[in-house]
Amino acid sequence: MISTLTALLCLASDFLPGTVLKPTLWAEPGPVITWGNPVTIWCQGTLEAQECHLDKDGLLEPLDRQSSKEPREKVQFSITHMTQDYAGRYHCYCRSPTGRSESNDPLELVVTGAYGKPALAALPSPVVASGGNVTLLCGSQEGYDRFILTKEGEHKSSWTLDAQRRPNRQTQALFPVGPVIPNHRWTFRCYGCYRYTPQVWSHPSDPLELLVSGGSGKPMILTTQGPVVASGQSLTLQCRSDVSYDRFTLAKEGTQVLPQRPARQPQAGLSQAHFPLDEVSTLHGGRYRCYGRCNLSSLWSAPSDPLDVLVAGQLPDTPTLSVQPGSTVATGENATLLCWSWSPMDTFLLSKEGETHPPLHLRSKYHGQQFQAQFSMSPVTSAHWGTYRCYGSLSSDPYLLSHPSDPLELVVSGEGPLTPSHPHNYTVGNLIRMALAALILLGLGILLFQARHGPGGSPGAARS
Repeated sequence: MISTLTALLCLASDFLPGTVLKPTLWAEPGPVITWGNPVTIWCQGTLEAQECHLDKDGLLEPLDRQSSKEPREKVQFSITHMTQDYAGRYHCYCRSPTGRSESNDPLELVVTGAYGKPALAALPSPVVASGGNVTLLCGSQEGYDRFILTKEGEHKSSWTLDAQRRPNRQTQALFPVGPVIPNHRWTFRCYGCYRYTPQVWSHPSDPLELLVSGGSGKPMILTTQGPVVASGQSLTLQCRSDVSYDRFTLAKEGTQVLPQRPARQPQAGLSQAHFPLDEVSTLHGGRYRCYGRCNLSSLWSAPSDPLDVLVAGQLPDTPTLSVQPGSTVATGENATLLCWSWSPMDTFLLSKEGETHPPLHLRSKYHGQQFQAQFSMSPVTSAHWGTYRCYGSLSSDPYLLSHPSDPLELVVSGEGPLTPSHPHNYTVGNLIRMALAALILLGLGILLFQARHGPGGSPGAARS
């Protein structure tokens, strides 16, 4: 919450005769009160003051309530249950034998929790490089006229901006924040309010904490399951580093949740943490990075290289995968894997079973009433041998994929192309070639035997 707004006594060296110095006005526990909670407003005059009064804008009579017989230079007004009726601007003034004091600066007493909470997000990410700037977006479908951003922690502060109206009837405000530096807490909330009741605020947004990065030794992020996972399967992301970090955090692009886990050190010079995602759903698709931090530092490491988590089975269609010229290809030949669909697809992805690196991406082309992409392999090597599947995706959410195509096994054979009677059946061609070689060796063996053991060719005659 915002810090207590205290109207400090202003000491002037040349105040006019017949006036009393300004009193002090404050609220306990603070000027921003949750609906239904108690609050007390205090007006404190100087020693010369004989009588002090507390006023609220909109009321004709002073709020002159006292529960004790204390001197009138101190006035309190207690509210047992804060509501919008008590929200507003308060003033206090005091009288003395020399005259009436000036009215102090007003106290804005705010009630929160009157309306639905807005959402608060950091653009582009809640992880900010040291010394960098970030934009905080506060938005709501409630149609608020203004938004208030508050900063929590030791250095409390607040900002108010008029709302911008979006075509979808949402209103929002963009708050620039920065430069963001380490050794400082950067936790924010925001509220919405209407123009004609500026002291009546909504429920607060969920808190948003900014993390400051920029240290050395970026970690790695990996998963043993591969980048494509079916909906409902379990998935675990692992952050790992050769720096002895004490803690890791996982950041997903476009979200504000930054889960943290203590690091384990399975061996000297290595630290790691596991982030299980449980059953994967549409919410888990996206781009992830991780950061490491030592407990003695408030600065997080540089970000890891990104890892894309792709969730299959989120689109109703299933593409088809085929290969040209055939599923068995000789080393050095060219092969093309064709992925296509009757339904619109913006991108096709080709994944190889057992591979951990990201699948190949190609933009689809419309040809022959089909949406298709051709993945060329030229020249084919033994590394291309394996089982392939392809998926389709839409540009509106590139991390959610279609059902996988049927698997296609690509077989790589020989050292070069063969041309048997069936040009694409290279397994039969190899068998024919091996049989011919065996027949040739058998014929040579027979000729050699006849040369040594035929008429006039006995072993004894050779030594005579």
